[in-house]
Amino acid sequence: MKDQISEIIARTVELPGGIDSLTDTSDLYEAGMTSFGSVQLMLALEEAFDVEFPERMLNRRLFSSIATIRAALDELTSEKAGA
Repeated sequence: MKDQISEIIARTVELPGGIDSLTDTSDLYEAGMTSFGSVQLMLALEEAFDVEFPERMLNRRLFSSIATIRAALDELTSEKAGA
């Protein structure tokens, strides 16, 4: 899942240093992601993983790193599998 998230970030968010220089916990906003970029990222993630981020998850912290995105997607996909 990490690789897929990284690929989506690379396609949708313009990061001056690129995605390859980042770790799972690197702050995407510090790396250059904008608010607009985070919205584009959210939409791309929803499409790729066939999920919808609930309002309670729509915050800056959730989209701040690959690790936080992965944790949210793990939660959403497990909820969907259990439904």
